[in-house]
Amino acid sequence: MLGYVNEEAFKVTLDTSKVTFFSRSKNRLWMKGESSGNILHLKSWHLDCDADTLLFFVEPTGPVCHTGEDTCFSLPNKKADFLKTLEKIINDRKSEAQSSSYTASLFAKGINKIAQKVGEEAVELVIEAKDDNIDLFLNEAADLMYHYLILLSAKNTSLNDVIEILEERHKVQINHK
Repeated sequence: MLGYVNEEAFKVTLDTSKVTFFSRSKNRLWMKGESSGNILHLKSWHLDCDADTLLFFVEPTGPVCHTGEDTCFSLPNKKADFLKTLEKIINDRKSEAQSSSYTASLFAKGINKIAQKVGEEAVELVIEAKDDNIDLFLNEAADLMYHYLILLSAKNTSLNDVIEILEERHKVQINHK
């Protein structure tokens, strides 16, 4: 997104690591996400060659644009796009039953084995969540996500189907507030 930052907003951003702008229409500081909860957590910042423009690299907690899009410029979300790519690979393996790939072998064993594997990975993730090794935790989270995508495919559904349900639940919660 693009926003105006004055000296005071810049100082607050650095102090809190939450991107804060100066709203010229409201004539006050405005932290992105103060009403929506979609905060931009500052990871790094850079000044341009003329020293008149700042570039913030952030970790958003939700959509960046007020329209609900990832960006205000209709740019694709590369990380979410990777999940779509992974789903496509999984679906390709599903149709290649004769393949020697691990994924194809799970599909060949059937829904019970796939569901069992999701359960095993979920338990392993819970175990790692109780320890302090973030690398092991993230690897187990990746294993669970991968096997979850296989299970969705085995049930002829997709991550998008799940996202639509979550979006609908989110709309219901907002309307009840």
